[in-house]
Amino acid sequence: MGVMKVLILPFLLFPLIYAADNCPTAKCGGNDFTIRFPFWLEREQPRNCGYPGFNLICNGQGMTVLNLPHSGDFFVRSINYGEQVIQIYDPSNCLPGRLLDFNLSDSPFMAAYYQNYTLLSCPSDHTISRFAAIDCLSNSTNKTLSTTSTRLAVSMTMCKVVVTLPVPVSWPNVYEDSFTSDLTDDLQLTWDVPNCEDCEARGGMCDFKNNTSREISCFYNPETGKGRGLQVFKIITLSIVIPAITASITIVCFICLVDARRQSGGITTTLQNSTTAAVTLQPTSLATGLEESTIESYAKVVLGESRRLPGPNDITCPICLSDYRAKETVRCIPECEHCFHADCIDEWLRLNGTCPVCRASPSLVHGDS
Repeated sequence: MGVMKVLILPFLLFPLIYAADNCPTAKCGGNDFTIRFPFWLEREQPRNCGYPGFNLICNGQGMTVLNLPHSGDFFVRSINYGEQVIQIYDPSNCLPGRLLDFNLSDSPFMAAYYQNYTLLSCPSDHTISRFAAIDCLSNSTNKTLSTTSTRLAVSMTMCKVVVTLPVPVSWPNVYEDSFTSDLTDDLQLTWDVPNCEDCEARGGMCDFKNNTSREISCFYNPETGKGRGLQVFKIITLSIVIPAITASITIVCFICLVDARRQSGGITTTLQNSTTAAVTLQPTSLATGLEESTIESYAKVVLGESRRLPGPNDITCPICLSDYRAKETVRCIPECEHCFHADCIDEWLRLNGTCPVCRASPSLVHGDS
């Protein structure tokens, strides 16, 4: 009976899965991302399939369009539901021009960070070749440059300062403060409400609890898969539980053998003492992880094309052993600066209180402090 209880233990670790299919997903043109809650596609999905302010349009060219109330239309490059990030770009390929009056008020979206950029108008014949010019704001006589470096802006005395403005960025630029940027990277916007990150991490999808309520619930559908976050959770959980189960089965079998020999009269007091010692020396324990608020306090980084990370990191996630890709989100532990895929390290830290690489014990340090 003891062996049976041990063998049943792993199946109690995973929740029951319930399916909910209140609203079908949608796609626009050849985009490789689906449109689902909290977003909804006008003329393709019912209005109650999305959260207020998350309506999208599929235009005649098959492009997904997001309208920001005070900044106009932008094309959608991708949507990451697990990280709650939407990636947008300018349909006219002149994002710097749109940033001059960019305004996110009255929309549910926000920038992960803002960084001040100074725009300079410089004579073309005095522009150093290593500086990146903003082509759509330049002409034959003057080139428009932008930089985050106040020192560089002041030193370029042949240029005229056009404006200094806050620009939404996925991660502050703290390295190349002596160079300029053409500001052509897509905008990375996020949202706090509705908050479905925990639901997505467990392999579920958010939706309204019912057709008449604004209350949000998490639904699970085995037909759509449970996502990489849940797969990582299973791998980590089994890596901890299987050794404990193996040790428990060994102890149970050994006790059964001892009991059988005792009943036949063939066991000695010495063997009884060794049995007790063996059981005492093989405890089983489960690791204890960090609280969700502590995990969320660690900084997230959306990788650029260079996939460059701060600290002692390379281009491979030490947990899932997959190379990082541009636009993926990683999370870094503040003390040791080791970085991982966000969903990989989140699941790890829920079960373990140490860094997977150096085994340092993170403390309650907020990522933005």
